[in-house]
Amino acid sequence: MDLQLDQRVYLVTGGSGGLGRATAEQLVADGAKVLISGRSEEALQHAVSELGPNAAFEVADNADPASAERLVAATLARFGRLDGVLISVGGPPTGTPITNTDEQWQASFDSVFLGAVRIARSAAAVLGEGGSITFVLSSSVKAPLEGLAISNGFRPGLAMFAKDLARELGPRGIRVNGLLPGRVGTDRVLKIDDGAADPAAARAAVEATIPLRRYGNPDEFGRVAAFLMSPAASFVSGAMVPVDGGMLQAL
Repeated sequence: MDLQLDQRVYLVTGGSGGLGRATAEQLVADGAKVLISGRSEEALQHAVSELGPNAAFEVADNADPASAERLVAATLARFGRLDGVLISVGGPPTGTPITNTDEQWQASFDSVFLGAVRIARSAAAVLGEGGSITFVLSSSVKAPLEGLAISNGFRPGLAMFAKDLARELGPRGIRVNGLLPGRVGTDRVLKIDDGAADPAAARAAVEATIPLRRYGNPDEFGRVAAFLMSPAASFVSGAMVPVDGGMLQAL
């Protein structure tokens, strides 16, 4: 399938690694240009060196109120247009409703929730018809994940924000969607596994809850994300798309 990405330009936050990097790789492979962002200049430089000449980077922290407009402006300055954005942030700290502190909740709200809202608003201000805004959320949108109370609290709220934004921007021809990754083998997920008393047993227990009986690979997520962001998905908006091997049992 031709995703019609040739010469299109996308901003990918959290693009130096994990699901953001996997998506950037797929976008570039299909002919798009990308500007990736993150907090580590070294990691971003390494990613761009591997992504090639159609990639650029900007160091930015989503929690910084100035980052959203700066990232959009940097994309326009580098490539002359913006066709869509993937809003991906690092996962919030692990913990339970009792053990997570006020400071952890506040810091995560600034980066995971409000940072994502700001980037979506800034992108919406310059996107034209055919543009897309895609949020990387979590299967916790539909069912809580043990030990991830902050994610369980913020991801469903962002999903509702995305649905509302899809309604508001739809008349302008701009699509808004969310992706709900399950257990995908990123560094963060593997770190969570490693924190268990018996990492191998913890992974086996999770795999047993996934109908496909395995973790996903980041590139499997990236392919779905690239499709959803592309003109090939031109009549898909307001959708929350699981990429979880069938783990979610809810509709």
